[in-house]
Amino acid sequence: MIRRLLLTLLGAAALLLVPWTVYLAYTLPAGHGTGQWRSAWVGFDIALVCCFGVAAWLGLRRRRAAVPMLAATAALLCCDAWFDVVLDWSAPDHMVSVAMAVFVEVPLAVVLAWRARQLLTGGMPSRDLTVQDIELHNDPSYQRLTRELSALGSATPHTLATALGHPRDEVSARLRRLAEGGYVRQCADGQWRTAGQSLRLPVLDEVDEPDRPKVAAYLAAKYAGELRLLGWAAEHRDEFGPWGQGERAVTHLTAAELANFTAEYNELLTRYCLLHDRPQANTREVAIRFYAFPFPANMSARADCSPLAHAAANPDAAQLNREPPSFTRPDVIGAQ
Repeated sequence: MIRRLLLTLLGAAALLLVPWTVYLAYTLPAGHGTGQWRSAWVGFDIALVCCFGVAAWLGLRRRRAAVPMLAATAALLCCDAWFDVVLDWSAPDHMVSVAMAVFVEVPLAVVLAWRARQLLTGGMPSRDLTVQDIELHNDPSYQRLTRELSALGSATPHTLATALGHPRDEVSARLRRLAEGGYVRQCADGQWRTAGQSLRLPVLDEVDEPDRPKVAAYLAAKYAGELRLLGWAAEHRDEFGPWGQGERAVTHLTAAELANFTAEYNELLTRYCLLHDRPQANTREVAIRFYAFPFPANMSARADCSPLAHAAANPDAAQLNREPPSFTRPDVIGAQ
């Protein structure tokens, strides 16, 4: 309801501004004197400084509120460029305003807007899983190589060859193949590092017929592994301490609402995956899962499946509701 009212308000404002803008174009004088010229510009620049400062503060703390603040700062920079150029057009130094707008204010606004969009969409490359990816995932040598590189943070082919006990040329060839798939990248100093990316699992019916058996076998093995992982997590849930978190719920959603929820979840997941691109002090490799599916209509004792009902009936079993949530996720290297 609120969303519909807001959209109606925005649409009505856009329509009303059209005749108002036409009216101003024909009625406003070409020039106008003001007694608050200094206050207007000083106040505007103070607001711009505040936006820069707050955006930097939020960015340092990796707060999601940095996104609208970056967008607001970009908008103010565009306004600054517009009014500087238009109001100084007849002044002797108007070319200074034009140069500032072209080379400083507008480019900086574009960078901030681009960064805001990158933060909003996750900032991690995303693509569909291919048969070539499945071949890499099924090859133990490639899996061991990526895990060793992830544990080291960064390494040269020589260091990896020594750690793995493989010839250097063989390790270099595997690194190049992984780089073609976007799994690793080579830095300017020659060191190799893992590269985050999101791989969307394919829909079996949309896979080419010759590749369908291989993809089906991969998906079956993947979900069997997920079941084993969740079973292990349930058995060891009391050992995780603060490293074991989870929530579950049953609710009513439309398909569009569920799609929006999944998109927001993926954005949040990606943002946290980008926090640490290598192992650091006080960090651990954490498995994160999310599944959403239609609740079985014919499940017996459905009321007992409610987390609240289960906890109320057996308070000592409330910890069971903290099991790691399961989720059909895009594969992220380093989070297998």
